[in-house]
Parts: sequence; structure tokens; C-alpha cells
Amino acid sequence: MRSLRDAFITFRRSPLLSALSVTTIAFSLFAFGLFGLVALNIRQALDKLEDRVEIRAFVVEGTPSELVDGATADIESFPEVQSARAITQAEALARAKRELGEFRDVFEGAVLPASIDIKLKPGSRDPATLKRVAARVQAYAFLNDVRYGEEWISKLYRLRNIASITGIVLGLAFAAVSVIIIGTTIRMAVLSRAQEISIMRLVGATDSYIRRPFLLEGFAKGVAGGLLALLLTWFASLLINRYIVETAFFDERTAALGLLFGAMIGLIGSAISVGRHLRSV
Repeated sequence: MRSLRDAFITFRRSPLLSALSVTTIAFSLFAFGLFGLVALNIRQALDKLEDRVEIRAFVVEGTPSELVDGATADIESFPEVQSARAITQAEALARAKRELGEFRDVFEGAVLPASIDIKLKPGSRDPATLKRVAARVQAYAFLNDVRYGEEWISKLYRLRNIASITGIVLGLAFAAVSVIIIGTTIRMAVLSRAQEISIMRLVGATDSYIRRPFLLEGFAKGVAGGLLALLLTWFASLLINRYIVETAFFDERTAALGLLFGAMIGLIGSAISVGRHLRSV
């Protein structure tokens, strides 16, 4: 309770320094939040592309429908397969006209092959799994051509891996910069009370007793900075949606984790700064 009061007193004694600390933390976390927003939307865009991944196996003309239906049911039982659907020649033609409406005249009188359209489960849409399932499907004698856009899928997963690695590296870099900045702002608060800390040491105060108010202060500043950063990120998202492109924003769970992240960074930065100062006095 006393530690809370001391932390509150520090806020009241130096409101300008406290406001500067919170603002610095907020802008540091705001940069991190913008990066997180970009990473989130890239990930969602890649997920939407991945949802379109499917295997299409074309049926040899004249194959009895019973054979096609039996193969469809068999393929749908594969552990990697989410769904398999037999497409007749008439359905294939109607789909081509619907999806390529500007070329409707080209399909007049055309005959397109029947097919089995196979959609894989999430987590089973990587190039290796697609190739393995396509090879199993190819084993049916009446399926003469199996396609799944192998080159496109490989590029998609290379892009996904690059985005993931880049996200982790930049995320760690932003986190490190945030800790340094927050540590510096807390260090300013520690230095402003250096004489008081020395006196407390002389009268027998323990390091944990001296450190506690600063840790609470760092935690509070981290939370306040995180809230401000979240508000700034939300406002930036509104501007992007209005003037550039439609984007997704963090869900409640991610926003809560962001606030917790800000609080933890404030706590860590404070602990580092106070610990360094206590070792020097």
C-alpha cells in the first residue's frame, strides 16, 4: 500500500516528467502497434489466399458417374481432405461462364471436362501435403489430369515464411527498442529522486523496498502508454480504412495482450534502470 502511495506521489511531484514518460512509451508502442497491424493484415490476406487452395482432378470423358461418386467419397475420407465434390460437365461449363462472364461467348457450345474438386483441411495446404494428396488422387485410372497450381502454392508459402520470419525479427527489435526507451524514461525518474534514494539507503531501507514504487510506476506508465498507443493505432486504422484500403483491427484478446505487453515492458524497463542505479549508490 505504501509503495502504491509512493508511486502516486512521484506522479504528482513531477507531472511533466510523468507525462513525458507516458507519451514516450505510447509512441514507442504505437510504432510497434502499427507494425503489428501491418503484420495482422498481411497474415489475413495470406490466409484468404490459402483458403482458395484446392486440387482439381479432371475425369476422363465417358467415365460412369458411379465410379466418379465412389472416388469422390473415397478421396473425402483422406485425413488431409476437408471436402471433395464431383463436378459434372454441365456444372463446369456453368461455373466457367459465371466466373469469366466477359468471355461468355467463348464458352457457347463448348464442352468442359467433369472434375473432382478437392479442398484440404487448414494446416494441410502446404506444398508437400498437396503434392502427396495429388499423387494419391492421380492413382485413379479415370482421373487423367490433376492440378493444384504447384508453382503458385510454393511462392505463397515462401512469402508466408518470409513474412513470419520478418515479423519475428522486427517484433523483437521493436520490443528491445521499447524496453530501452521506457528504461531511459524511468531512469530519469530515478535520477530525480537520487538524493531521496541515498537517504533511504542510509536509514536501512532494503533494495526491494526502494525498488517497489519504481516498479509500480513503470507498470502504471506501461499500461497508460499502452492504452494511448492502442488509441493512436485505432485512429490510424480508421484513417487508413477511410483514405487508403480496408484493413482489419486487433480483436479484444490481441488488444488486451498489447496492454499486458506494454505493462510488462514498463516493468522490465523500470527494473533494469532501478537495478543499475542501486548498484551504483
